[in-house]
Amino acid sequence: MKHTIDNTAYTNAGLFTLSLRWVIGWTYFSAFWRRLILDNKLIPEEAGYIGEKFNHFLPNALGIRPIIEYLVTHPEALHLSMVIFTIVEAIVGLCIILGLFTRLMSVGIFFLAMGILLGSGWIGTTCLDEWQIGVLGVSSGFVLLLTGSGSYSLDQYFMNKNYAFTHKKWFSFLGSGVLPLRNLRVKVLVMSSVIFGLTLFTNQYFHGGVFGTLHNKSVKPKVEISNIQHQGSLLTFELFRVEGADVYGSFLIGIEILDENKNIVKSLFHQQLAEFPTDKIHNHYVAKIKPGKHSLVLPLGAKADITLDLEETQIKKNYLLRLTDISGIEWTAELP
Repeated sequence: MKHTIDNTAYTNAGLFTLSLRWVIGWTYFSAFWRRLILDNKLIPEEAGYIGEKFNHFLPNALGIRPIIEYLVTHPEALHLSMVIFTIVEAIVGLCIILGLFTRLMSVGIFFLAMGILLGSGWIGTTCLDEWQIGVLGVSSGFVLLLTGSGSYSLDQYFMNKNYAFTHKKWFSFLGSGVLPLRNLRVKVLVMSSVIFGLTLFTNQYFHGGVFGTLHNKSVKPKVEISNIQHQGSLLTFELFRVEGADVYGSFLIGIEILDENKNIVKSLFHQQLAEFPTDKIHNHYVAKIKPGKHSLVLPLGAKADITLDLEETQIKKNYLLRLTDISGIEWTAELP
């Protein structure tokens, strides 16, 4: 009798999460759908390549930055990873929608969402977009792991047909039905506490959302200047775009060298930057700094060495390098 009650309880729990299962399933399956069916975003040479989007995660990723940096500096490995990632999203999403091996697929949801959270939880121009997607995906994956699928699922169909494999213990762990764990209340409390702790920690880490000053790194562009070297008439420096909207570049309209009195001794303005020679730009990653129609375009996550020919301009101590964005934001660094 107890086994019947448990089965009924789990069947109802799976039924009650039907809308969650369909929505979270489509969330991940749609990634495959829009990348390959509606438009092919897996072609490295074309605009909209998903690898460039992945590159946007790099500057402020939490814990997985070395992995992202390795991939964006190895284009072939990046492309293979994006293909595999897309296929996994398609399989996991479709199986969750169909309710096939629901608990196994919920683990996939959990880790896919964790990847989104750690990689891009800091991104979101108008609200905390990627962070919300990440934490809700993690918690949804855990809920589906507990409930499995009820009515309107292939797991339930197989159980109703009384197929032999549905009586195996492994099916209870990978599919649906009674979850054969002891002290389940304690385990749920512990895991829920961990997920809630992760939510609070990442909210604070990425956005200052628990205490202190709330901040959003996606609102305005920020460019770091480093590795400045001067040899003969050539000045080389490294630019790394670390903040700002991921869908919109930073448009550099001015590069100037200032003397100790802040007088301009050398300058390149928007038209010169729009025509900047590409052989003087050495990009490190998939997202590339390159000349645009009216400026030098710096996508989020792009890093490159820029070489300027100063010609007759003499560089002295305390001179400054100043960059100007089209928004009016300026970044400066002292020249060696």
